[in-house]
Amino acid sequence: MQKLRFIIISLLIIICSSTVCLGFSENYTWTVLDNSIETSASLTENGEVLDNNFLNLEAGSAILIEQNSGKILYGYNIHEKLYPASVTKVMSLLLIMEALDSGKITLDTKIPCSDNAASMGGSQIWLNTTEELSVHEMLKAIAVVSANDCVVALAEYLGGTEEGFVQMMNAKAKELGMNDTTFKNCHGLDEEGHLTSSNDIALMARELLVNHPKITEYSTIWIDSLRDGKSQLANTNKLVRNYSGCTGLKTGSTSLALFNLAASATRDGLSLIAVVMKAPTSALRFSNATSLLDYGFSNYSYKSFGNKGEVVKPVVVTKGISNEVNAVYESSPSFLIKKGEESKITYEVNLNENIQAPISQGQLLGTVTYSLDGNKLGEVSLVAESSVNKIDLITMAKHIFNSWFNLLRI
Repeated sequence: MQKLRFIIISLLIIICSSTVCLGFSENYTWTVLDNSIETSASLTENGEVLDNNFLNLEAGSAILIEQNSGKILYGYNIHEKLYPASVTKVMSLLLIMEALDSGKITLDTKIPCSDNAASMGGSQIWLNTTEELSVHEMLKAIAVVSANDCVVALAEYLGGTEEGFVQMMNAKAKELGMNDTTFKNCHGLDEEGHLTSSNDIALMARELLVNHPKITEYSTIWIDSLRDGKSQLANTNKLVRNYSGCTGLKTGSTSLALFNLAASATRDGLSLIAVVMKAPTSALRFSNATSLLDYGFSNYSYKSFGNKGEVVKPVVVTKGISNEVNAVYESSPSFLIKKGEESKITYEVNLNENIQAPISQGQLLGTVTYSLDGNKLGEVSLVAESSVNKIDLITMAKHIFNSWFNLLRI
Protein backbone atom coordinates (compact mmCIF):
# COMPACT_ATOMS: atom_id res chain seq x y z
CA MET A 1 0.00 0.00 0.00
CA GLN A 2 2.84 2.41 0.88
CA LYS A 3 4.54 1.58 -2.43
CA LEU A 4 1.33 2.36 -4.34
CA ARG A 5 0.99 5.73 -2.56
CA PHE A 6 4.61 6.58 -3.45
CA ILE A 7 4.00 5.80 -7.14
CA ILE A 8 0.80 7.88 -7.22
CA ILE A 9 2.45 10.89 -5.54
CA SER A 10 5.46 10.70 -7.87
CA LEU A 11 3.22 10.68 -10.94
CA LEU A 12 1.22 13.66 -9.69
CA ILE A 13 4.38 15.69 -9.08
CA ILE A 14 5.62 14.96 -12.59
CA ILE A 15 2.28 16.03 -14.11
CA CYS A 16 1.92 19.24 -12.07
CA SER A 17 5.46 20.44 -12.61
CA SER A 18 5.35 19.90 -16.36
CA THR A 19 6.44 23.00 -18.30
CA VAL A 20 5.15 21.95 -21.69
CA CYS A 21 3.85 25.12 -23.42
CA LEU A 22 1.14 24.93 -26.02
CA GLY A 23 0.57 27.74 -28.56
CA PHE A 24 -1.18 28.08 -31.86
CA SER A 25 -2.27 30.38 -34.65
CA GLU A 26 -5.43 29.63 -36.54
CA ASN A 27 -6.94 30.91 -39.74
CA TYR A 28 -10.66 31.00 -40.33
CA THR A 29 -12.56 32.05 -43.41
CA TRP A 30 -16.07 33.39 -42.85
CA THR A 31 -18.43 33.33 -45.79
CA VAL A 32 -22.07 34.06 -46.47
CA LEU A 33 -24.23 33.91 -49.56
CA ASP A 34 -23.11 36.40 -52.21
CA ASN A 35 -25.63 39.21 -52.59
CA SER A 36 -23.47 41.48 -54.75
CA ILE A 37 -24.92 44.68 -56.17
CA GLU A 38 -23.51 47.30 -58.49
CA THR A 39 -23.07 50.86 -57.25
CA SER A 40 -22.96 54.03 -59.25
CA ALA A 41 -19.57 55.11 -57.91
CA SER A 42 -16.05 53.87 -58.31
CA LEU A 43 -14.23 54.27 -55.02
CA THR A 44 -10.56 55.11 -54.72
CA GLU A 45 -8.24 52.72 -52.91
CA ASN A 46 -9.03 54.24 -49.51
CA GLY A 47 -12.76 54.34 -50.21
CA GLU A 48 -13.10 58.03 -51.01
CA VAL A 49 -15.17 59.54 -53.79
CA LEU A 50 -13.71 63.00 -54.26
CA ASP A 51 -14.57 65.83 -56.68
CA ASN A 52 -16.87 63.57 -58.63
CA ASN A 53 -20.31 65.10 -58.38
CA PHE A 54 -22.11 62.11 -59.92
CA LEU A 55 -25.11 62.76 -57.64
CA ASN A 56 -25.49 66.10 -59.44
CA LEU A 57 -25.75 68.05 -56.21
CA GLU A 58 -26.59 71.73 -56.54
CA ALA A 59 -24.13 73.03 -53.97
CA GLY A 60 -20.69 74.57 -53.74
CA SER A 61 -19.31 71.77 -51.60
CA ALA A 62 -20.53 68.50 -50.10
CA ILE A 63 -19.28 65.48 -48.19
CA LEU A 64 -20.65 62.23 -46.77
CA ILE A 65 -18.80 60.31 -44.06
CA GLU A 66 -19.48 57.25 -41.94
CA GLN A 67 -19.71 58.44 -38.36
CA ASN A 68 -17.87 55.70 -36.46
CA SER A 69 -14.81 55.39 -38.68
CA GLY A 70 -14.84 58.85 -40.24
CA LYS A 71 -14.38 57.28 -43.66
CA ILE A 72 -15.31 59.52 -46.58
CA LEU A 73 -17.94 57.97 -48.82
CA TYR A 74 -18.56 60.90 -51.13
CA GLY A 75 -16.89 64.24 -51.59
CA TYR A 76 -17.17 67.30 -53.79
CA ASN A 77 -14.94 70.36 -53.28
CA ILE A 78 -14.54 69.21 -49.69
CA HIS A 79 -11.64 71.53 -48.84
CA GLU A 80 -13.04 74.71 -50.39
CA LYS A 81 -13.12 77.43 -47.73
CA LEU A 82 -16.62 78.86 -47.44
CA TYR A 83 -18.74 80.81 -44.97
CA PRO A 84 -20.35 78.33 -42.52
CA ALA A 85 -23.17 80.53 -41.19
CA SER A 86 -24.86 78.96 -38.14
CA VAL A 87 -23.29 75.56 -38.78
CA THR A 88 -20.53 77.31 -36.80
CA LYS A 89 -22.59 76.40 -33.75
CA VAL A 90 -21.59 72.73 -34.11
CA MET A 91 -18.23 73.75 -32.63
CA SER A 92 -19.91 75.92 -29.99
CA LEU A 93 -22.14 72.99 -29.01
CA LEU A 94 -19.11 70.70 -28.87
CA LEU A 95 -17.35 72.96 -26.36
CA ILE A 96 -20.53 73.34 -24.32
CA MET A 97 -20.95 69.55 -24.15
CA GLU A 98 -17.30 69.18 -23.12
CA ALA A 99 -17.89 71.67 -20.31
CA LEU A 100 -20.90 69.63 -19.19
CA ASP A 101 -18.98 66.36 -19.23
CA SER A 102 -16.06 67.87 -17.31
CA GLY A 103 -18.37 69.23 -14.60
CA LYS A 104 -17.55 72.87 -15.35
CA ILE A 105 -21.28 73.45 -15.77
CA THR A 106 -24.44 71.42 -15.29
CA LEU A 107 -27.72 71.45 -17.17
CA ASP A 108 -29.19 73.43 -14.27
CA THR A 109 -26.48 76.13 -14.25
CA LYS A 110 -28.09 79.53 -14.75
CA ILE A 111 -26.53 81.63 -17.52
CA PRO A 112 -26.89 85.43 -17.46
CA CYS A 113 -27.42 87.55 -20.54
CA SER A 114 -25.01 90.43 -21.26
CA ASP A 115 -25.73 93.52 -23.33
CA ASN A 116 -23.58 91.95 -26.06
CA ALA A 117 -25.58 88.72 -26.09
CA ALA A 118 -28.89 90.60 -26.07
CA SER A 119 -27.81 92.72 -29.04
CA MET A 120 -27.22 89.76 -31.39
CA GLY A 121 -29.15 89.84 -34.63
CA GLY A 122 -30.27 86.96 -36.77
CA SER A 123 -31.92 83.92 -35.19
CA GLN A 124 -32.66 84.50 -31.51
CA ILE A 125 -35.14 84.05 -28.70
CA TRP A 126 -34.94 87.71 -27.63
CA LEU A 127 -33.00 87.33 -24.40
CA ASN A 128 -32.82 90.38 -22.17
CA THR A 129 -30.30 91.33 -19.51
CA THR A 130 -32.75 90.85 -16.66
CA GLU A 131 -33.23 87.10 -17.18
CA GLU A 132 -31.22 83.95 -16.74
CA LEU A 133 -31.86 80.66 -18.48
CA SER A 134 -30.47 77.26 -17.59
CA VAL A 135 -27.88 75.51 -19.75
CA HIS A 136 -30.60 72.99 -20.62
CA GLU A 137 -32.90 75.73 -21.90
CA MET A 138 -30.14 77.44 -23.85
CA LEU A 139 -28.99 74.18 -25.45
CA LYS A 140 -32.55 73.65 -26.60
CA ALA A 141 -32.71 77.13 -28.09
CA ILE A 142 -29.35 76.78 -29.85
CA ALA A 143 -29.98 73.31 -31.27
CA VAL A 144 -33.58 73.87 -32.32
CA VAL A 145 -33.83 77.50 -33.49
CA SER A 146 -30.13 78.44 -33.73
CA ALA A 147 -30.41 81.19 -31.10
CA ASN A 148 -27.48 83.60 -31.48
CA ASP A 149 -28.20 85.36 -28.19
CA CYS A 150 -28.05 82.10 -26.24
CA VAL A 151 -24.84 80.85 -27.83
CA VAL A 152 -23.10 84.17 -27.12
CA ALA A 153 -24.31 84.14 -23.49
CA LEU A 154 -22.92 80.63 -23.00
CA ALA A 155 -19.70 81.54 -24.82
CA GLU A 156 -19.13 84.48 -22.50
CA TYR A 157 -19.83 82.32 -19.46
CA LEU A 158 -17.38 79.59 -20.53
CA GLY A 159 -14.68 81.70 -22.17
CA GLY A 160 -14.86 84.83 -20.00
CA THR A 161 -15.55 86.79 -23.17
CA GLU A 162 -16.83 85.84 -26.59
CA GLU A 163 -13.29 86.38 -27.90
CA GLY A 164 -11.92 84.00 -25.27
CA PHE A 165 -14.43 81.37 -26.32
CA VAL A 166 -13.52 81.83 -29.99
CA GLN A 167 -9.90 81.13 -29.05
CA MET A 168 -11.11 77.87 -27.50
CA MET A 169 -12.98 77.09 -30.73
CA ASN A 170 -9.88 77.59 -32.86
CA ALA A 171 -7.75 75.54 -30.47
CA LYS A 172 -10.24 72.67 -30.69
CA ALA A 173 -10.34 72.98 -34.48
CA LYS A 174 -6.57 72.64 -34.60
CA GLU A 175 -6.73 69.62 -32.29
CA LEU A 176 -9.25 67.94 -34.62
CA GLY A 177 -7.17 68.62 -37.73
CA MET A 178 -9.60 71.17 -39.14
CA ASN A 179 -6.95 72.77 -41.33
CA ASP A 180 -9.39 74.71 -43.52
CA THR A 181 -11.00 76.52 -40.59
CA THR A 182 -10.67 79.91 -38.93
CA PHE A 183 -13.40 80.95 -36.51
CA LYS A 184 -14.02 84.65 -35.87
CA ASN A 185 -17.19 84.27 -33.81
CA CYS A 186 -19.29 81.62 -32.06
CA HIS A 187 -22.59 82.19 -33.88
CA GLY A 188 -21.79 82.20 -37.59
CA LEU A 189 -22.94 85.64 -38.72
CA ASP A 190 -20.85 86.67 -41.73
CA GLU A 191 -17.47 88.08 -40.81
CA GLU A 192 -14.40 88.44 -42.98
CA GLY A 193 -12.09 85.45 -42.53
CA HIS A 194 -14.71 83.35 -40.75
CA LEU A 195 -14.32 80.30 -42.99
CA THR A 196 -14.40 76.52 -42.95
CA SER A 197 -14.97 73.59 -45.33
CA SER A 198 -17.41 70.73 -45.62
CA ASN A 199 -14.57 68.39 -44.64
CA ASP A 200 -13.94 70.30 -41.42
CA ILE A 201 -17.63 70.55 -40.56
CA ALA A 202 -17.84 66.77 -40.90
CA LEU A 203 -14.86 66.41 -38.55
CA MET A 204 -16.39 68.51 -35.77
CA ALA A 205 -19.85 67.02 -36.27
CA ARG A 206 -18.38 63.53 -35.88
CA GLU A 207 -16.54 64.58 -32.71
CA LEU A 208 -19.76 65.95 -31.26
CA LEU A 209 -21.92 62.93 -32.13
CA VAL A 210 -19.41 60.21 -31.22
CA ASN A 211 -18.19 61.62 -27.92
CA HIS A 212 -21.29 63.54 -26.81
CA PRO A 213 -24.31 61.57 -28.08
CA LYS A 214 -26.55 63.32 -25.56
CA ILE A 215 -26.63 66.24 -27.98
CA THR A 216 -29.14 64.28 -30.09
CA GLU A 217 -31.67 64.71 -27.27
CA TYR A 218 -31.69 68.36 -28.35
CA SER A 219 -30.92 68.16 -32.08
CA THR A 220 -33.86 65.79 -32.70
CA ILE A 221 -36.48 68.03 -31.06
CA TRP A 222 -39.07 69.04 -33.64
CA ILE A 223 -41.42 71.26 -31.63
CA ASP A 224 -40.90 72.57 -28.08
CA SER A 225 -41.17 75.70 -26.00
CA LEU A 226 -39.41 77.84 -23.39
CA ARG A 227 -40.47 80.32 -20.71
CA ASP A 228 -43.46 78.27 -19.59
CA GLY A 229 -44.73 77.92 -23.14
CA LYS A 230 -44.45 81.60 -24.03
CA SER A 231 -41.60 81.01 -26.50
CA GLN A 232 -42.32 78.46 -29.18
CA LEU A 233 -39.49 76.51 -30.84
CA ALA A 234 -39.66 74.78 -34.25
CA ASN A 235 -36.57 73.03 -35.59
CA THR A 236 -34.90 74.72 -38.55
CA ASN A 237 -33.72 71.27 -39.74
CA LYS A 238 -36.69 69.86 -41.66
CA LEU A 239 -35.03 66.44 -41.96
CA VAL A 240 -35.70 65.88 -38.25
CA ARG A 241 -39.34 65.44 -39.18
CA ASN A 242 -39.08 64.17 -42.73
CA TYR A 243 -36.08 61.81 -42.88
CA SER A 244 -36.18 58.39 -41.21
CA GLY A 245 -33.42 57.96 -38.64
CA CYS A 246 -32.38 61.62 -38.61
CA THR A 247 -30.36 62.56 -35.50
CA GLY A 248 -29.73 66.23 -36.32
CA LEU A 249 -27.69 68.29 -36.68
CA LYS A 250 -27.45 71.99 -37.68
CA THR A 251 -28.62 74.40 -40.36
CA GLY A 252 -27.15 77.74 -41.36
CA SER A 253 -27.78 80.50 -43.87
CA THR A 254 -26.59 84.04 -44.55
CA SER A 255 -26.33 86.25 -47.62
CA LEU A 256 -22.70 85.18 -48.20
CA ALA A 257 -22.91 81.57 -47.06
CA LEU A 258 -26.20 80.89 -48.84
CA PHE A 259 -27.74 77.68 -47.43
CA ASN A 260 -25.72 75.16 -45.40
CA LEU A 261 -26.60 71.98 -43.54
CA ALA A 262 -24.84 69.36 -41.43
CA ALA A 263 -27.24 66.39 -41.36
CA SER A 264 -26.83 63.13 -39.46
CA ALA A 265 -28.86 59.93 -39.48
CA THR A 266 -28.66 56.33 -38.25
CA ARG A 267 -30.31 53.23 -39.70
CA ASP A 268 -29.62 49.58 -38.87
CA GLY A 269 -26.43 50.40 -37.00
CA LEU A 270 -25.02 52.58 -39.80
CA SER A 271 -24.50 56.24 -38.85
CA LEU A 272 -23.84 58.85 -41.54
CA ILE A 273 -23.00 62.56 -41.57
CA ALA A 274 -23.75 64.64 -44.68
CA VAL A 275 -22.60 68.23 -45.10
CA VAL A 276 -23.89 70.57 -47.79
CA MET A 277 -22.49 74.09 -48.24
CA LYS A 278 -23.51 76.99 -50.46
CA ALA A 279 -26.73 75.51 -51.79
CA PRO A 280 -28.68 78.21 -53.67
CA THR A 281 -31.96 77.60 -51.78
CA SER A 282 -33.11 76.15 -48.49
CA ALA A 283 -35.03 73.38 -50.24
CA LEU A 284 -31.95 72.34 -52.21
CA ARG A 285 -29.77 71.97 -49.12
CA PHE A 286 -32.29 69.49 -47.72
CA SER A 287 -32.70 67.61 -51.00
CA ASN A 288 -28.92 67.48 -51.48
CA ALA A 289 -28.43 66.12 -47.97
CA THR A 290 -31.17 63.59 -48.57
CA SER A 291 -29.42 62.43 -51.76
CA LEU A 292 -26.15 62.01 -49.87
CA LEU A 293 -27.72 60.07 -47.02
CA ASP A 294 -29.77 57.91 -49.39
CA TYR A 295 -26.61 57.09 -51.32
CA GLY A 296 -24.86 56.01 -48.14
CA PHE A 297 -27.68 53.86 -46.81
CA SER A 298 -28.24 52.25 -50.21
CA ASN A 299 -24.65 51.27 -50.78
CA TYR A 300 -23.07 50.63 -47.37
CA SER A 301 -23.68 48.72 -44.18
CA TYR A 302 -21.99 48.60 -40.79
CA LYS A 303 -21.29 44.92 -40.22
CA SER A 304 -20.86 43.54 -36.71
CA PHE A 305 -18.84 40.37 -36.20
CA GLY A 306 -19.29 40.06 -32.44
CA ASN A 307 -19.69 41.96 -29.20
CA LYS A 308 -17.28 43.26 -26.62
CA GLY A 309 -16.66 40.55 -24.01
CA GLU A 310 -17.89 37.74 -26.25
CA VAL A 311 -15.86 34.53 -25.95
CA VAL A 312 -13.86 33.69 -29.08
CA LYS A 313 -12.34 30.48 -27.73
CA PRO A 314 -10.68 28.99 -24.62
CA VAL A 315 -6.90 29.21 -24.52
CA VAL A 316 -4.54 26.70 -22.90
CA VAL A 317 -2.61 28.10 -19.93
CA THR A 318 0.48 26.50 -18.41
CA LYS A 319 1.75 26.77 -14.82
CA GLY A 320 -1.62 28.02 -13.61
CA ILE A 321 -4.20 26.88 -11.09
CA SER A 322 -6.50 26.62 -14.10
CA ASN A 323 -5.39 25.04 -17.35
CA GLU A 324 -7.31 27.42 -19.62
CA VAL A 325 -8.80 30.92 -19.88
CA ASN A 326 -11.37 32.35 -22.26
CA ALA A 327 -10.11 34.77 -24.91
CA VAL A 328 -12.75 37.49 -25.42
CA TYR A 329 -13.14 40.54 -27.67
CA GLU A 330 -11.70 43.66 -26.06
CA SER A 331 -14.01 45.76 -28.25
CA SER A 332 -16.82 45.00 -30.64
CA PRO A 333 -15.52 44.11 -34.11
CA SER A 334 -17.66 46.18 -36.49
CA PHE A 335 -16.66 47.58 -39.88
CA LEU A 336 -18.04 49.64 -42.72
CA ILE A 337 -18.41 47.63 -45.93
CA LYS A 338 -20.11 48.05 -49.27
CA LYS A 339 -23.31 46.10 -49.57
CA GLY A 340 -22.75 42.85 -51.46
CA GLU A 341 -19.18 42.38 -50.25
CA GLU A 342 -20.08 40.33 -47.18
CA SER A 343 -18.94 37.11 -48.88
CA LYS A 344 -15.43 38.51 -49.30
CA ILE A 345 -14.79 39.08 -45.60
CA THR A 346 -12.16 36.82 -44.01
CA TYR A 347 -10.67 36.82 -40.53
CA GLU A 348 -7.56 35.42 -38.91
CA VAL A 349 -7.20 34.57 -35.22
CA ASN A 350 -3.68 34.97 -33.86
CA LEU A 351 -2.94 33.89 -30.29
CA ASN A 352 0.30 34.14 -28.36
CA GLU A 353 2.19 30.87 -28.44
CA ASN A 354 3.40 30.87 -24.84
CA ILE A 355 0.55 31.70 -22.46
CA GLN A 356 1.69 31.11 -18.90
CA ALA A 357 0.25 32.04 -15.54
CA PRO A 358 -0.03 34.43 -13.87
CA ILE A 359 -2.60 36.05 -16.17
CA SER A 360 -4.58 39.14 -15.21
CA GLN A 361 -8.09 39.89 -16.36
CA GLY A 362 -7.97 41.96 -19.54
CA GLN A 363 -4.43 40.85 -20.42
CA LEU A 364 -3.68 40.76 -24.15
CA LEU A 365 -3.73 37.22 -25.50
CA GLY A 366 -3.85 37.84 -29.25
CA THR A 367 -5.75 39.52 -32.06
CA VAL A 368 -8.37 38.93 -34.72
CA THR A 369 -7.63 40.57 -38.06
CA TYR A 370 -10.45 41.17 -40.55
CA SER A 371 -9.73 41.58 -44.27
CA LEU A 372 -11.61 42.25 -47.49
CA ASP A 373 -10.06 41.14 -50.78
CA GLY A 374 -6.69 40.94 -49.06
CA ASN A 375 -6.96 44.48 -47.66
CA LYS A 376 -7.04 44.85 -43.90
CA LEU A 377 -10.35 46.17 -42.57
CA GLY A 378 -9.30 46.29 -38.96
CA GLU A 379 -7.96 44.44 -35.98
CA VAL A 380 -9.51 43.65 -32.60
CA SER A 381 -7.57 42.57 -29.52
CA LEU A 382 -8.37 39.36 -27.67
CA VAL A 383 -7.98 39.59 -23.90
CA ALA A 384 -8.32 37.30 -20.91
CA GLU A 385 -11.84 37.05 -19.54
CA SER A 386 -10.57 36.34 -16.02
CA SER A 387 -7.38 36.12 -14.00
CA VAL A 388 -5.40 32.92 -13.59
CA ASN A 389 -2.96 32.72 -10.68
CA LYS A 390 0.34 30.93 -11.00
CA ILE A 391 0.47 27.58 -9.26
CA ASP A 392 2.84 27.62 -6.24
CA LEU A 393 4.12 24.99 -3.80
CA ILE A 394 1.20 25.41 -1.41
CA THR A 395 -1.36 25.25 -4.21
CA MET A 396 0.46 22.29 -5.73
CA ALA A 397 0.53 20.49 -2.39
CA LYS A 398 -3.21 21.03 -1.96
CA HIS A 399 -3.82 19.76 -5.48
CA ILE A 400 -1.68 16.67 -4.87
CA PHE A 401 -3.33 15.98 -1.53
CA ASN A 402 -6.83 16.27 -2.99
CA SER A 403 -5.93 14.07 -5.94
CA TRP A 404 -4.27 11.52 -3.68
CA PHE A 405 -7.21 11.54 -1.28
CA ASN A 406 -9.69 11.05 -4.11
CA LEU A 407 -7.66 8.15 -5.50
CA LEU A 408 -7.60 6.40 -2.15
CA ARG A 409 -11.37 6.64 -1.94
CA ILE A 410 -11.77 4.70 -5.15
